[in-house]
Amino acid sequence: METKHKVYNLIILDESGSMQSIKKTIMNGFNEVVQTIKSVALEYPEQEHTVSFVSFNSSGTKKIHENSKIELLNQIDERSYQPNGGTPLFDAMGASFFNLNWIIEKENPKNYNVLVTILTDGEENASKEHTAQSIKEIIETYKSKNWTFTYIGANHDVDLFASRISINNVMKFETSEEDMQRMFVRDREARMNYSKKIRNFENVSDDYFEQNEIDKKMPDDKEKQPENKSIFRRLFGG
Repeated sequence: METKHKVYNLIILDESGSMQSIKKTIMNGFNEVVQTIKSVALEYPEQEHTVSFVSFNSSGTKKIHENSKIELLNQIDERSYQPNGGTPLFDAMGASFFNLNWIIEKENPKNYNVLVTILTDGEENASKEHTAQSIKEIIETYKSKNWTFTYIGANHDVDLFASRISINNVMKFETSEEDMQRMFVRDREARMNYSKKIRNFENVSDDYFEQNEIDKKMPDDKEKQPENKSIFRRLFGG
């Protein structure tokens, strides 16, 4: 039997106190990410997707899923996602990267890719073990091992912060329900495109959030975008 191409999805979600005001939208959006990964696996059956999903705050890093098969994925809810405390982003990244790399080395897959998604509404402020420099060095090393890093942020200079740690796949969002819906829809499209690129043996290191040609041609006027509105209603209701 032909071995499937492994795709390790690592999601690192900020659970600090500042996320409390957007908690419901974050939970809804990340539950849609779970559904997206399941859809991707059905669309690309030659790929085997697993998910490691961690959240973090100054109390530590919490493993919600660790290299779980997609059929075992659970949605996050009020009990599993409770924002509070500070933002030790570097420590969460370092611990999560090392843990997943250990899993990959143990499994030793023939062909694989790693997709890392980091989402935070604020800049690092509480790490004790890692610095920007140490995380940058880890990321640059893992990029040579088929790891793709993406950074989704708000309320800070997202581009500058991501560049400090050598991440060039960046998306900014405003902490409003409308803009966060846009962000999650765009991430859904990017995940689909990522697996398509893997199938076609294309480079997946860069341009993760690039919009397809149809999206680029769409007008900015919201009244001229009924398809986008229907997507929002389908995914989030209303």
